[in-house]
Parts: sequence; structure tokens; C-alpha cells
Amino acid sequence: MDANGAENVIEVTDLWRRYGPDDKRGFAAVRGVTFSVPQGEIFALLGTNGAGKTSTVELLEGLARPTGGSIRLFGAHDPFTDRKHTRPRTGVMLQHGGFATDLTVDETVRMWASVTTDPRPVAEATEMVGLGHRGDVTVKSLSGGEKRRLDLAMATLGRPDLLFLDEPTTGMDPEGRHDTWRIIERLNDDGATIVLTTHYLEEAEGLADHLAIMHQGEIAASGTVPEIVAAHPSTLGFRLPPGLGTDDLPSAGDLRATVTAGKDGLMELSTDDLQHTTTEVLLWARHKGIDLKELDASSASLEEAFLRVARTATRGTE
Repeated sequence: MDANGAENVIEVTDLWRRYGPDDKRGFAAVRGVTFSVPQGEIFALLGTNGAGKTSTVELLEGLARPTGGSIRLFGAHDPFTDRKHTRPRTGVMLQHGGFATDLTVDETVRMWASVTTDPRPVAEATEMVGLGHRGDVTVKSLSGGEKRRLDLAMATLGRPDLLFLDEPTTGMDPEGRHDTWRIIERLNDDGATIVLTTHYLEEAEGLADHLAIMHQGEIAASGTVPEIVAAHPSTLGFRLPPGLGTDDLPSAGDLRATVTAGKDGLMELSTDDLQHTTTEVLLWARHKGIDLKELDASSASLEEAFLRVARTATRGTE
């Protein structure tokens, strides 16, 4: 149960996944990860390439047994050993579908529905993802974005309580991506708890209630978007006229910033109070009669937080 009293649909404790021998010849893709996902939330798992996202999600889906630690879904069930309890309540959208290419969209949905408990009607499933008008088109004739929509239709066919979406909008154009976001929001409004991985930061920022950023198998940052962003400074950049340098600026204490000098008078100020720092710099420049070139103020953002995590080396491979 979370701090607000909501039941946790996912509880992950000290999760490890190792490939190969249990020594230096092996590789630990997931290193002691702990997090929870309350019922009814959208949780985004972000990370650099090779960060361990897919390895983590595969463990959550019950596709492999953890090397160490534990996972509990719906309160008490291990997704690997208790599949008969967890599988009927979960939906999975993999990065790549494996549908028969010579079947039509409707035939594919109908075939999948035949092995699904209490499936949606075929027409409802295809209409929901915007493929209602493509029912008689073969899978091989669909665009990349349409194939991803078909993957989503299959993942939601059984009205899952818990839905895993692995890179759900890869291959879609901007319109298709935004349409898919609205579908995901409707599924969540209908009660589904959703875990998604994505390389699109705006996707995570727009959809997720909480998110975690993985790096080298560990969770490097987690929380709401504002919480993660607040942990990273804003920046103010400008170029001083020739002959001026760091010593000519107001003190770092007065600026409430850390000052980094680059080449040819380029300055970068990192600050937790962008308004104060910018005001002090502009007042100083006006008093000195200085024209600041390439002036750029940038608030902290999820992108900047992600890039800082990506640049920071955590623990090396064992």
C-alpha cells in the first residue's frame, strides 16, 4: 500500500537479474532494484540503452526468474511461479509482435480472442486502436505504426488489470503517437494500471504519474516529474565581451549559482533559483553597460535530468 492508501499492484524488492556465471564472467543487468506501482497509476521506466529496462520488465511479466530479490503482483503473487493467477489479469505489448503476416487484422484478433478469457469483441478491439477500417487488410500490408496499434489491441484484448507497454509508440508518426497516448489514458481511466518503457521523454512526462530512470542496472532517479526535475539545476548561459572573465561577475553567493567558464568568454551558471540568478546578471550587465551575447536561460527539465543521469557513471559492471 502506498502513502495515499492505494493498494500496490506491483511490489519489487532488491531485484537482480544476472546473465551468465555468478562471477566476473557474468553480467548483472539489473542490480538491486526496488520500487512499487500503486493501483490505477501509469508508471514509466526510462533509461539509457542497456540500462536494464527490458530485463526488468521481462521479470515483471514473468518471462524469467529473478537471480535475486522478489516481485509480487496483485498483493501476493510471483509472476514467474504463479502465472495461473497473474497471467489472466495482465496484458503485454512487446517491442516486436509476432503475428502471422498473411492473416488480416480481423482474423488476427479473432484468433487471439479464441485463446483469451472473456475477450473484447473483435470490432471493439480494432476500433479502440483506430484499426476498425483496416479489418480486411493483411498484417504484412500494415504500416509500422499500424502494426504497433495491432500489438496494442492484442495486449488489451482481455481487459487487463495490469498492462505492460514496451515502447508502445515506436514507428508511429506524431499524429499516431498522440492518438495512442489518448488510448492509453482511456485505458487508465477505465482502471488499468500501466507500466510503460519509452525513449520519448515527452511521452513519459505527459502520461506517467511516477517514473524511474535506470542507468547501468540501477534506479538512478525516481518520483514524479516535478520531483525528479527539482533535483537538477537550471542553467543560464551567455558570452562576455573580450577582456572580461569570471572574476568580473558578481560573487557566486550573490548569484546563488555555480559559475563555469568556457572558451572565449562563454559562461554557464547552474542555479536552483533561475529568476534570481538571471535578474542579478542582467542588473550587473546594465550597471556595467555590458552587452551579453548568446544569452539563454533554461529551466530544469526531464530531458536535462535524463541527460545528467546518462552522463553520470554509477557502479561499473562486475
